[in-house]
Amino acid sequence: MPARSESFTHPSLTGVRLHALHWGAPAQPPLVLLHGGGSNAHWWDHLAPALAEQFHVVALDFRGHGDSDYPDETRVGAFGDDLDALLEHLEAPRAALMGHSMGAHIALERAARIRGTRALVLLDLAWGMPRAARRSARRALSFRVTHRSRERAVERFRFLPSAARADEALRRSIAEQSLREEPDGRFGFKFDPRWFALPYRKLPPVSGVDCPTLLVRGAESPFLSPEDAEGLCAELPRAELVELEDAGHHVHVDQPAAVLAAVQAFLQGAL
Repeated sequence: MPARSESFTHPSLTGVRLHALHWGAPAQPPLVLLHGGGSNAHWWDHLAPALAEQFHVVALDFRGHGDSDYPDETRVGAFGDDLDALLEHLEAPRAALMGHSMGAHIALERAARIRGTRALVLLDLAWGMPRAARRSARRALSFRVTHRSRERAVERFRFLPSAARADEALRRSIAEQSLREEPDGRFGFKFDPRWFALPYRKLPPVSGVDCPTLLVRGAESPFLSPEDAEGLCAELPRAELVELEDAGHHVHVDQPAAVLAAVQAFLQGAL
């Protein structure tokens, strides 16, 4: 099932144009997919078609990522504004939300700030992560590396942190969809590293999240410990935890079939 590409703007975005991918019939219940820092909407290409059998699946490129605009101004909270604008654009304020890493944080913040989200799926949310580790991850993403050719860039693409069990064909597909040609003719990746220096917007109390929530943790994740995962689920009123073996932080890349099975079973029971 090929994706449909859309670019749109919204009065709240002050001229910033966002990009999204769509799968499935618009009449189906909406499910919005939110990528992590440094990635883009195409990181969901391998999961979205199966989810689109039951949902209108929409994957957003946050500003400074993918094929959305790269505005000069950076500010705390802009990614949350992007999600709000997308939901208004879709006329779907109660859409189910599924996010990975940074995208999971944005989804959780929205559900805690505005009641009525239908369901929430959080893939390896970095929760309780020590500040030093967070700074180290942001520093690693902040380097703007370019390559002399498209093929060289694809070959050099690596997940950060490592996704040691990712299928090579999937790694290559994500790499190919993450490239852009720079003004000097070299090839870099579709994200603006300036955004990684910004903190997240302050999170409201998660006890206010009123929807069913699934937290998926990679058993080898360096960003979400078992204790922190259990602690977060204890704070959320209607949460369940799934831990997947042989998976790290990029759990949906390391174990896509297991993630898909867990998410489908959860959404079927939650909606």
